[in-house]
Amino acid sequence: MEKFGKSQTVTRFEDRRLLTGHGRYIDDDAPEGALFGYVFRSPVAHATITELDVAAAREAPGVHLVLTAQDLERGGMTLGMKAALATNRDGSPGAAPMRPILARDRVCFVGEPVAFIVAETLHQARDAAELIAFDFEELEPSLAVAPGGPQIHPEAPGNLAYDFALGDEAATARAFAEAAHTVRLEVGDNRIIVNSMEPRGATAQWDGARIHVAFTGQGVWGLKEKLAAHMGLAEDKVHVTTPDVGGGFGMKGFAYPEYFAVAQAARELGCPVRWMSERTEAMLSDNAGRDLTTTAELAFDSDYRITGYRVETLSNLGAYNSEFAQNIQSVLFSKVLTGAYDIRNAFQVSKGIFTNTTPVDAYRGAGRPEAIYVLERAMDNAARVLGLDPWDLRRRNFIPTAAFPYRTVSDQLYDVGDFPRVLDRVQQAADLAGYATRKSQSEKAGKLRGLGLSYYIESILGDPTEGAKVEFLEDGTVNLYVGTQSNGQGHETVYAQFLADRSGIPVDRINVVQGDSDLIAKGGGTGGSRSVTIQAGATLVTVERMIAAFTPFVAETLGVGEEAVSFDDGTFRAEGSNRTPTLMEVAELARAQGREDLLVHQAEYELEGRSYPNGAHVAEVEIDPATGTTQVVKYTVTDDFGNLMNPMLAEGQVHGGIAQGIGQAICERVVYDDTGQLLTATFMDYAMPRADDVPMIAFTTEPVPSTANVLGMKGCGEAGTVGALAAVSNAVLDALWPEGVRHADMPFTPQRVWQMLNEEKGAAG
Repeated sequence: MEKFGKSQTVTRFEDRRLLTGHGRYIDDDAPEGALFGYVFRSPVAHATITELDVAAAREAPGVHLVLTAQDLERGGMTLGMKAALATNRDGSPGAAPMRPILARDRVCFVGEPVAFIVAETLHQARDAAELIAFDFEELEPSLAVAPGGPQIHPEAPGNLAYDFALGDEAATARAFAEAAHTVRLEVGDNRIIVNSMEPRGATAQWDGARIHVAFTGQGVWGLKEKLAAHMGLAEDKVHVTTPDVGGGFGMKGFAYPEYFAVAQAARELGCPVRWMSERTEAMLSDNAGRDLTTTAELAFDSDYRITGYRVETLSNLGAYNSEFAQNIQSVLFSKVLTGAYDIRNAFQVSKGIFTNTTPVDAYRGAGRPEAIYVLERAMDNAARVLGLDPWDLRRRNFIPTAAFPYRTVSDQLYDVGDFPRVLDRVQQAADLAGYATRKSQSEKAGKLRGLGLSYYIESILGDPTEGAKVEFLEDGTVNLYVGTQSNGQGHETVYAQFLADRSGIPVDRINVVQGDSDLIAKGGGTGGSRSVTIQAGATLVTVERMIAAFTPFVAETLGVGEEAVSFDDGTFRAEGSNRTPTLMEVAELARAQGREDLLVHQAEYELEGRSYPNGAHVAEVEIDPATGTTQVVKYTVTDDFGNLMNPMLAEGQVHGGIAQGIGQAICERVVYDDTGQLLTATFMDYAMPRADDVPMIAFTTEPVPSTANVLGMKGCGEAGTVGALAAVSNAVLDALWPEGVRHADMPFTPQRVWQMLNEEKGAAG
């Protein structure tokens, strides 16, 4: 196929390569002769290091190098890792304790990197780690997500990392004082381990003057900048690449300690080094997600319209600031604080707490799923307490369609929206009218059935600028260089599809080039649902610039004036000429005439504003009261993603996000014991969602094109997760409410649901 229609479903080009074993992941592409790295990690959650003797490990068979924090510093490395800080309500920055690449003087969580061993084989590196003499004076760990507890960092008294506030506290207090009704709810948002299909890994090579690091990431430029800073190198002496990546979900968007250790080992040894995480190692050391508790209050007038909203969140940051962690449950939470509702008085407080656990950072949605989960649980709870229909309560409080563009209390400018229309569509698609019959059938089978609604909105995040470059090659193919990074989303397909549609270049001649800091000068990477919207915009501007550059050449070739030349449907046309050369033919002619200046075109594009995907999720669950087993049996979603480039890829992203939401809601649970040991560090103990946990998902779209970008698009990568948590949770509580259960927190594992039911029976008895 050489030409695509707009918004046409096209199957993924990269799937043949990936599904037939021809993908090239980090462990497939290690440099020839690379030595193996292994990380010696802390076995305790909180301790002062009294001895770290690596002499025996250095003498072990096959060992080439053992690095400690002191070795890194002696080698010219800067030890402390930087992170973005939230702004406290008093205007000061959040706490910034040093996070060392390798532990120095003390350890603060189980799994913290302490030493890096490099050997000829992985087994030799592991064996050498057993010879490290590591002694410590154990300290009491702080595990409670609340201010206070055993002190972890002197820079954070009471373990308080930040104290963020947004909104008008006094006006919100007045709204509550004058309200006809107020409703309060406390909800927990459980910690998860991301568990991407491919764990993290990295390789490094040093040529005597320049370091090349390959890693499993979501963008190469952030790591390039940090490697240069930590290694004391000019940025042009750092080359970072990313091969195929088996899932990212936000967790791979950061510079982790191991990457710096691998790079320094390669520099010291002068030979390539490779490191690949094992699954339990990943569970101990990958940044976790979520882990917060929020108290939410809603105030209503006598017509049940919201007059005030108040939230206070305690967020677990783990042992250190990860790269974006302080801003996830503060600033990013605030982006969609009031959701799809017309709320003019709101006040948000968010406090981050350090604990002796693995650091927490962005996970699919990064703050927006957490905010929507709280709000949509609060809305459902208010409907139940006040005796209202939850669908009607939402309709009463939606931002009116005529009110757009609408500026929220958190200063977000929602450009467009038609929330009632989307809700009407999902009501029909979910067959709400037939729910009573389905519920009756479940009851006859001895099951409890519940239906949950969630209406979400999310804000597209990340760098608002992106570039694209198109290069015509001698072999008749075209390279499209992009600044985003695919982690499995289908970028190779959708970017080639868009360029082919706009330029007429046959899609089978387009190579999408990504993840190479030498080939692509800069880029924003992938995260925050930004990729396709901003990259397509950059490609569009590049094509426009390319056509403008070729037009004078075509005019000269055809012997007409420039004003006579037009470009349409992949071909140049000119009045007075019956020749209609394609862009590829013109490029070939330009090459033949030595016009190299016409063979490379690039441009940068900046979003005019953020877009706001939104939609409605409806989940139905069945619960077996005898065992507490909860099953999601029906799921319907209607999204407003604006204009879609490839509907099938968008639907696939929604399916994946919903699966992750269902996983967190019904089975994923991180458990630490009272010493800070992770008890859920294998798939024997940590339950991931399986095929039989996820029903067929009905997906429809009700587009309201965005005005914030030239293509009218809205991002979709995280939307499924943003809406799923509350939809499933509200369905579970709907099923349990008639049994007397008034509060239910994720995850809804069989044991926890069984306990909820039986505690209520015991109380009633």
